[in-house]
Amino acid sequence: MSLALPAPPRDGPLLVGFSGGMDSSVLLHCLATTPALRARGLRALHVHHGLHPEADAWAAHCQVVCAGLGVPLQVARVEVDPGSGLGREGAARAARHAAFAQALQDDEILVLAHHQDDQAETFLLRALRGSGVDGLAAMRAWRPYARGWLWRPLLELPRTALAAHAQRHALRWLDDPANADPSFDRNFLRQQVLPLLQRRWPQAAANLARSAALAAQATDLLDTDDTALLAGMRLSADTLDAATLRALAPARRARVLRHWIAALGLPPLPGQAVARIERELLDAPRDANPRIDWHGARLQRWRNQLHAGPLRDPLPLGWETLWDGCAPLALPTGDVLELHGRAGFEAPLRVHARRGGERIRLPGRAHSHALKHVLQEAGIPPWRRERLPLLSAADGTLLAAGDGILAAPLANWLQSRGARLRWVEPG
Repeated sequence: MSLALPAPPRDGPLLVGFSGGMDSSVLLHCLATTPALRARGLRALHVHHGLHPEADAWAAHCQVVCAGLGVPLQVARVEVDPGSGLGREGAARAARHAAFAQALQDDEILVLAHHQDDQAETFLLRALRGSGVDGLAAMRAWRPYARGWLWRPLLELPRTALAAHAQRHALRWLDDPANADPSFDRNFLRQQVLPLLQRRWPQAAANLARSAALAAQATDLLDTDDTALLAGMRLSADTLDAATLRALAPARRARVLRHWIAALGLPPLPGQAVARIERELLDAPRDANPRIDWHGARLQRWRNQLHAGPLRDPLPLGWETLWDGCAPLALPTGDVLELHGRAGFEAPLRVHARRGGERIRLPGRAHSHALKHVLQEAGIPPWRRERLPLLSAADGTLLAAGDGILAAPLANWLQSRGARLRWVEPG
């Protein structure tokens, strides 16, 4: 008799992460022998880290097990980056999840074998690192993931239940020697700390996992409020009204900031970043343009607005090229210029970076104006101005700045032909 697995919260085929260890062997066996779950579509993914001399043999073992159960197996070879700063455990986990995310198809459900003891270890690790309620929520049984979903159906079961299932069905599994190395934090907790706690408090793992579940409930309630507050201060997806944010209580302000950064898909704010945002951005003089950078991301203030996004290079000073409009033009910044509705311009235009001193004659105006003043009046922030591609005619007449500021000659040409200029920024 197999362990009874709950049904996932929504329909979709299943992709099980299969390391070949006891936990994932039990999970795969349960999924493969539960007709209702197998009928959804079931396949397995083994991540080959290449960290152990027996890694090839482990992959071969997984092939044999999956063949015996009639489950298709994909082996994903990954490279673990030792210089990532995450440590060996963290780097391997990052590589593994990158492989999972790449393999997962639209609306497919990734199924992982984490159980109650894993949850207790995660809760303890995060408590020891000083995590707040969000971190103490530990692992979720169900959440969005990549293009689909992540499901942990064993999360409420103790490791002893999985071991009993494995023995009852005579399953064969792999033992990774790294799991016995106490230099890894999780192994130290598993081998020395939790057994000691359970000798005094037999329900320690279950109670720690319950505390994680209660933290998750609190986080969900807070997240609902964060989402509502964030919606009221968003000027666009990546821009907030600084005055509205400043009006919040400090603890709520910190939560909303982190919620916003996560929603943008940026790296989490470092530990002291919120204090720096308070001091250097929110309390800065109105005419200042301060910014904070972290892990390839940037948060900056301008005109009482906060803008967040990935670090992006400006157009190189002095860069220029000719463009006939027949095909999209890739810029050095990763942006793209496109002409829609026409096969091309009558004559190639010069695309170039700003140099200063440019002037432009807007539609309906008799005289030209300094581009610098036009950009300010249009509310284009400095971080976009430095990436702004300019289009000029052969005689040097400025025809466009990006796709939003068009000189009268080009605006009239596009309108008369039903055409449109687009400046497409990545992300």
